[in-house]
Amino acid sequence: MRLLAITPITVDDAELARRQWRYDELAPAGVTVVLEHLGSGIALPRALETEADVRASEEALLARYREVESADWDGFLPDCVLDPLSDGDHGLGRPVFGIGRLAAAFVAGQGARLAAVARNAAIAAELDRRLASYGVPTVAPTAVLDLSVEDIADDAVWAAAVERTVQGLDCDFVLNACSAVEVAEQPRAPYLLDPTAAALAMLAHRGAVTGARG
Repeated sequence: MRLLAITPITVDDAELARRQWRYDELAPAGVTVVLEHLGSGIALPRALETEADVRASEEALLARYREVESADWDGFLPDCVLDPLSDGDHGLGRPVFGIGRLAAAFVAGQGARLAAVARNAAIAAELDRRLASYGVPTVAPTAVLDLSVEDIADDAVWAAAVERTVQGLDCDFVLNACSAVEVAEQPRAPYLLDPTAAALAMLAHRGAVTGARG
């Protein structure tokens, strides 16, 4: 299965390479993810800080995917747990897979209890909206970490914020609402779920069932 991922915000080449490395490390056999820039236009979001940023990101992603030759890909995978383009059929010629939806389905399919953490309030609100639209219940609204966009690449800062936030959450899994963060293994519940790893594992099984090329 060959998937095209596109960043939801403008990132520099170093951050693009870091995110591509994560996909290479996490992709199971039979799955190839190629990550591309959203772009560098002045109107493109540099971070998702407000609802307006979230909507602008979604519009920019749709425009980018419409430029793609769909025959080259088995599917599209927006590089964002908020699942841009999940609302409706955009006529892109290939299925659009949602990292957040796939990860949440992994938990819901077990009958397990789900919570989530997000970098800021705007991302938390959008994630809650998405999960509600999927019919995936959570034990509480998404908790806010109050981190900057630069903290996405700082594993230690992110991990410390998550550790403080998940204390006391009565759940089995906590969805880490960022596709580009390294998630450390947890020795006990609540387990912090790497949404990208979970999504790619499920897509690998889809590829095996459908015979999609790797």
